[in-house]
Amino acid sequence: MSELTAKSLAELLVLHAEILEELRNRGVVRSANNPTGDLAEYLFCAAFGWKQENNSAKSVDARDSEGRRYQIKGRRLHTRNKSRQMSAIRDLDGFDVLAAVLFNDDYTVRRAALISAAVVRKNAEFIEHTNSHKFLLRDAVWNEVGVVDVTERLRSVK
Repeated sequence: MSELTAKSLAELLVLHAEILEELRNRGVVRSANNPTGDLAEYLFCAAFGWKQENNSAKSVDARDSEGRRYQIKGRRLHTRNKSRQMSAIRDLDGFDVLAAVLFNDDYTVRRAALISAAVVRKNAEFIEHTNSHKFLLRDAVWNEVGVVDVTERLRSVK
């Protein structure tokens, strides 16, 4: 970090943009947004051999060879924000499995799971204001029937 403290704001932003572009060139990210969601999609698809859908596909981020539909979510836990709320889920019936990962502050995989849509429906809360469902990836989720811990599988992706 000491090398970074000597850089100006402009230099840091250029470095950030260059890093995102290199991640895009390597196929890790697909958008210019925060890389958390794209990284989650990349790791799950690399770990399981799923085929990513187009960015515009509604409620489905990937499919496996048998046609199962996966919605993929990631959340980076940070010292300033430890919330485990996944990004908005618009359609609880649009996917078969939620593939969810919690990242540590440095983007290493803290914990990951494949969660059946039934478990998501049971634990999600509808938020009228955003017309979406809120799902928190609490530790208790891993104890639910219909949840598979895939932490080590995601950690093995290089």
